[in-house]
Amino acid sequence: MSGAVWFLLILTAHCLSLVRSDSVCPCETRDLCKQITDVKEFEVYVFDVGGKTWKSYDWSKVTTVAAFGKFDPELMCYAHSKGARLVLKGDVPLSDIVDPSNRTAWILEKVTLAKKQFMDGINIDIEQEVEEASPEYYALTALVRETTEAFHREIPGSQVSFDVAWSPKCIDKRCYDYVAIAEVSDLVFVMSYDEQSQIWGDCIAKANAPLNQTLTAYDDYITLKIDPKKLVMGVPWYGYDYTCVELSQEGICTIRQVPFRGAPCSDAAGRQVPYKIMMKQINGSISGRMWDKVQHAPYYNYKVLKSQAVRSRSNIFDDQGQIHQVWYDDPESISQKAAYVRERGLRGIGMWNGNLLDYGSNPVARQQTRAMWSALKPAAQRLRSTASAD
Repeated sequence: MSGAVWFLLILTAHCLSLVRSDSVCPCETRDLCKQITDVKEFEVYVFDVGGKTWKSYDWSKVTTVAAFGKFDPELMCYAHSKGARLVLKGDVPLSDIVDPSNRTAWILEKVTLAKKQFMDGINIDIEQEVEEASPEYYALTALVRETTEAFHREIPGSQVSFDVAWSPKCIDKRCYDYVAIAEVSDLVFVMSYDEQSQIWGDCIAKANAPLNQTLTAYDDYITLKIDPKKLVMGVPWYGYDYTCVELSQEGICTIRQVPFRGAPCSDAAGRQVPYKIMMKQINGSISGRMWDKVQHAPYYNYKVLKSQAVRSRSNIFDDQGQIHQVWYDDPESISQKAAYVRERGLRGIGMWNGNLLDYGSNPVARQQTRAMWSALKPAAQRLRSTASAD
């Protein structure tokens, strides 16, 4: 180990020893500033992107909130009052942390911030391209290992998680050492969405997270000897709206060719739409809710009237009144995935993101929101045989 790294380690220990005593607890009682240290048997992992919608979450289910928006001390106090963790977001260009001293400095910064804000760990969200056996490949694994060691040492009982692609097969050229990362972290959050980021076949609209494709990917992770208790299934609370270049009589929506990381087509041809917006739109659609028996996912078609169309660079067909096809997840599709979580003994389930539901006063919207939260923890049921039969 170089002298520079030793110096940073000594400086880290000194700085961290000063942080907690200088921090003023923003909660009503000092007890609410104590870190959450107990390990939940089942995780319901929520990503929050800011604002105050967290006040309407189903806190009877939430165990961890990853704060991806501006730090909100009120959220920290409330989460702790409910026995839930609040963890930092961690992201860094991989080229910056190939140098061990840079890694140490980054970790110091994050641990210091977590202690200052009375937080309970960190979620490392790095989704950059990595070639297998490259310097970045080894640096990423080292970053996760060293971050876990530092957080566990400085904040006993803290949680370090890492976000991984929906499949371990170099999705989007993210060829990480998934086995090692799972081993050195407390848990990995599997982002089981955006599964059409690389479309290698026909350029057509498909489900954001087709059931069998999603579950097969978990089988692949487990086949790598990754402990199922390290895996948290991520589900989407949003959908994709595609403009159809052509809609066949069979309902197949051909989409624009938008390449991504080597693939000729991708979901970048569409746009992400929050669940709450889709629920308002679906009743006025030309199809109503439909169900794809192969992908086990709902979808619908709608048409933008020329009088309503707005030209935009991202959707050049709107002003021509083209038909759109929207694919999404709802309580029916999510509950089937949640059943697999129970069946295979995964660590838990979570979503991107908690802010995307309608928490307003409309009774229909409130029922839809309750149903989405309830779908996360259904009664255990046998699933795979049913899904495979279609």
